[in-house]
Amino acid sequence: MAEVGERKKLSHGLLSCFFCGHGITKEEPVQSAVSDEDGITTRSSRTSTAAAVDHNLLGKIADAFKELAEVVAAASNNAEEAVEVAAFSRACSFVAPLFGLVGFHFKFIEMDYVTKVNDLMEASKSFKTLESMVDEDVKTNTVRKQGSHSRNLLKIKRGLDFLRLLFHQILLTEGNSVRDAVSKAYTEIFHLHHGWALRKAVSSRLHHIPTKQQLFRKLNQDESSGRVLMQAYVTASPALLQYIDNIFLSRELGIDW
Repeated sequence: MAEVGERKKLSHGLLSCFFCGHGITKEEPVQSAVSDEDGITTRSSRTSTAAAVDHNLLGKIADAFKELAEVVAAASNNAEEAVEVAAFSRACSFVAPLFGLVGFHFKFIEMDYVTKVNDLMEASKSFKTLESMVDEDVKTNTVRKQGSHSRNLLKIKRGLDFLRLLFHQILLTEGNSVRDAVSKAYTEIFHLHHGWALRKAVSSRLHHIPTKQQLFRKLNQDESSGRVLMQAYVTASPALLQYIDNIFLSRELGIDW
């Protein structure tokens, strides 16, 4: 019975999920249920995606993460430099629509991701840097608590890492199919963190993955320009992802949870 209930929750979340974030225009608030990586269903406000994706979404993502990479580089040489919560959450908000563009079955990841980005946007009103935000959770012993800013940061980082690997695999892929690229990225980043129902939903829908040509068309890019912008994200993101890992590892908080 528990398994049936989980499937119903997942189905409801998948069927009611739409795009959300700064990459979408003409937003319309809606409510829906979402099962996150911990298998907990929550309700959150977000926006529908009746309108098209921002025509320069991929360009905004590339620029935003280049800027964050520059901050990370500066922070390595100056202890007073650090990634700010506001800048980080803003950059992450551009990424949200990409999950849904991969396919209908990835929208549950998008919903979970958007909820966590919204939390960090709210947190930016109280904390300037990612470090200070995590330190507060350490102080209150709530780092691993469901819904904590630190936990949400780690989950967002996981989503960014998925897109980094996905873009990398797409850039290596010959031909028009990106099914293997999506499968490899999902398996490496999310497989161990998702329950049976979520893994099943993804594997059973892989044949509905859009082609490379369709994906670039949805992103309003030709393949040539799209590849350049994907490579820009692939190049810029690793330093930021390692920076986030180091926040957790330097405080002996771990990252595989």
